[in-house]
Amino acid sequence: QLQLVESGGGLVQPGGSLRLSCAASGFTLDHYAIGWFRQATGKEREGVSCISSSDSSTYYADSAKGRFTISRDNAKNTVYLQMNSLKPEDTAVYYCTAAPTLFAARFQGEYWGHGTQVTVSS
Repeated sequence: QLQLVESGGGLVQPGGSLRLSCAASGFTLDHYAIGWFRQATGKEREGVSCISSSDSSTYYADSAKGRFTISRDNAKNTVYLQMNSLKPEDTAVYYCTAAPTLFAARFQGEYWGHGTQVTVSS
């Protein structure tokens, strides 16, 4: 069974950092582009970042540029989202998705995890 599991969310103060992980089971991630999306309460889901299967291309939403870094460790079958300088507006459920192309990972996704809650509050 193909499964993605996000972890690493939690409560953090403004200015703090979190590292989210997206681990795959039942398939290997090295042939997939991976995207991170988030959805805040009452808002539409938005793309945050994505990375190609080859690790050569990355994308960041304007809200994430300069603060978030996406990376992948294919040996561990895991993709990470390092989030620094967190702001209250980053509060959301964060989801990862695996898709066959970077375009698909950026805009629509294919296989999804169940999400991890990130709350930025003092």
